[in-house]
Amino acid sequence: MDFLIGSGFSLVVIIAAVMLFLHFVPIGLWISAIAAGVHVGIFTLVGMRLRRVVPQRIVLPLIKANKAGLDVSVNQLEAHYLAGGNVDRVVDALIAAHRAQIPLPFERSAAIDLAGRDVLEAVQMSVNPKVIETPVVSAVAKNGIELKIKARVTVRANIDRLVGGAGEPTIIARVGEGIVTTVGSSASHNDVLESPDDISKTVLEKGLDAGTAFEILSIDIADVDVGRNIGAQLQTDQAEADKRIAQAKAEERRAMAVAKEQEMKAYTQEMEAKVVEAQSEVPHAMAEALRSGNMGVMDYYNLRNIKADTDMREAIGGTGAPSTPTAPVK
Repeated sequence: MDFLIGSGFSLVVIIAAVMLFLHFVPIGLWISAIAAGVHVGIFTLVGMRLRRVVPQRIVLPLIKANKAGLDVSVNQLEAHYLAGGNVDRVVDALIAAHRAQIPLPFERSAAIDLAGRDVLEAVQMSVNPKVIETPVVSAVAKNGIELKIKARVTVRANIDRLVGGAGEPTIIARVGEGIVTTVGSSASHNDVLESPDDISKTVLEKGLDAGTAFEILSIDIADVDVGRNIGAQLQTDQAEADKRIAQAKAEERRAMAVAKEQEMKAYTQEMEAKVVEAQSEVPHAMAEALRSGNMGVMDYYNLRNIKADTDMREAIGGTGAPSTPTAPVK
């Protein structure tokens, strides 16, 4: 019984040791590499395990590159893997570039991949150009008519400028700016409608692909629509604004006139009150003058006659009618 227990324990230990050995020494992968004609030492594979590198991620792309006739070493692939790159993608890009006879060293391909760009897509775009469609660009000609233009830009990836070069949004923005500038310099929107290819020629001459990761091959105007009459609308808005300003100034002058009129009315009422007050003092003054002897009875009669004559003249002239005419004193 003890023998059987000891034998079972030994068997378990042996199986665990074999599994641990096969984990650190991928015999199957090593045999596949030898069968493909790729020399990868068994200790190299063990070292990958110790460096926490998945051997399949290195050996299989290495076999693929070797079969494609590329000169790539294990150390290059392992260094790129440790740097966080996509080894399989880089090897596929190198094979595609090699088949298309595009010069692409491994170091440049690895740098493009580590920069965050899809290096395989870049190689494919170098072989098969890509068409970028711009959004609708609104531009206004000199005669004030708005044009809505949509363009298609055919670009090809520039491998040498992929690292540090601007992307598609920059191309779209520059093409849109070129369209706006070209239409804005046109005397009439009819000129643009008659020759839309002039926009393409003018924009291409500006060298819009400078500093980008692409090379512009052509710019084609896909659609041109006539929009609003911006010039007439601006003139209408300006006229409405001038009208409002004039109305505001007229209202200000009217308010000032009303205020002046009220001021004059107040002044007139004040003066009339002073006249009434002065007239009410006249009888008292005349009585005082009579008592003090400063004015005689004949003087008083003469004043009464002058007053009666004045009232009569005012009644005849229509300038005023006394309520009680003063009879002349004889």
